[in-house]
Amino acid sequence: MIPASRPKHLDEMRPWNDVQVLECVAVLPETADVMTFSFQTPDESWFRYHPGQFVTLELPMPGGPVLRTYTLSSSPSRPLSVSVTVKAQAGSLASRWMFDNVAEGVRLKAYGPAGIFTFHNHPAERYLFISAGSGITPMMSMTRWLYDNARHTDIRFIHCARSPADIIFRDELELMASRVPDIGLAWIVEQPDPFDVWTGYKGRINSLMLELAASDYRDREVFCCGPAVFMQAVRDILHAAGFDMAHYHEDSFAAPEVVEGPPPCADDVIPEDGKGARVVFTASGLEAACTETDTILQVAKGLGLNIPSACQFGVCGTCKTLKISGEVHMVHNGGIRDDEIEEGYILACCSKPIGRVEVEV
Repeated sequence: MIPASRPKHLDEMRPWNDVQVLECVAVLPETADVMTFSFQTPDESWFRYHPGQFVTLELPMPGGPVLRTYTLSSSPSRPLSVSVTVKAQAGSLASRWMFDNVAEGVRLKAYGPAGIFTFHNHPAERYLFISAGSGITPMMSMTRWLYDNARHTDIRFIHCARSPADIIFRDELELMASRVPDIGLAWIVEQPDPFDVWTGYKGRINSLMLELAASDYRDREVFCCGPAVFMQAVRDILHAAGFDMAHYHEDSFAAPEVVEGPPPCADDVIPEDGKGARVVFTASGLEAACTETDTILQVAKGLGLNIPSACQFGVCGTCKTLKISGEVHMVHNGGIRDDEIEEGYILACCSKPIGRVEVEV
C-alpha cells in the first residue's frame, strides 16, 4: 500500500496560472438537470480568483475541441479546488457532453479565470443578489465568500426557478442563512411541486415581490444574473421604481446588441474599410497582409494558427494575447483588465490592426 503524502500548505504550492490542466475530483448532482463538477490540478496548485469570475474549458468533443465558458460556483476562500455548476440546457451539446463524459480522473484544459462580474469591483455594506436558473452560480460564489469571510455583510438573495425542486443550492443557502442573520433568502417559483406544500412566492418576479423580499433594495448594490428576458424584467422593475442604475450590475454571455447609427465619437483611431494592414505572429514566424477591419483572430485562423477563443465578442478573455508592437483598435466587453492592457495584452477576437502589428503567437 502506497502511503498517503503529507498535505501541503498554500505557501508550499504554486497558484494556478491562466492556462492549465484541471482534473475532475468530484461530480455532484444538484437538481434533476444540474451537476457540479469539482476540479483540482495534477500538480497541486491552489486557485486565486474573484468570486463571480468564470473559466473557459476546452472540451475534447467529437469533431474537434470546443471552448465553453462556465462561471465558478466555488469560492476563492476555499482555494484547493474550483467548481463549475452546469445545467443541461436543451440543445446544448457541450453541456450534454459534460454530463456524459466528465467523471473523476478526467482532465480538461482550462483558461482563466476572467470576468468583471464580482462585488470586488463594487464594495458595499449591503447587497441584493437576484438570479434565475443557472444564473445562481456567480451569486453562490459571492455568497460563499462573504459567509466564509465572516464580515457580516448584509445580503438579500432572491432566486427564481421553475419549481422548488429546481432551486439550485437551496439546502446550502438555507443552512448559511440559518447560521448568519445577515443573509436573507427569498425563493420565487413558477409552479409548486405536485407532492409538497409551497409557502413561498409563486409566479414571476414583480415589484411587489421585490419590495417584500428586500424593502430597502434602493440602498443596496444589486447584482443580477439569468436569462436575458429575466434580466430585462428586473431592469424594468428597477427603472420604474427610480432605482439608481449605477448600482446595478448584470452578468451575461450573450452577444451585445448591435446599435445602428454612427459610431460614438472618441479620441481613438478608427479602422478604415479597405485600408491595408499586416499582422506578424512572432512565435510561429508567420505573417499576413489584411485590412484594418479584420480582427487578429481572423488573420490567425487564415494562417492556420490556433488562438483559443470562445465568446468571439470580448467578454470571456480566452483569446488574450500579448502584443509585441504596433497599434490595434480594441472594443471589448470586459474580458480584459486595464492593467493587462497596460502590459500589452489584447483580445484577439475584438482587436483590429492599425498598420503593422506584432503579436506573440
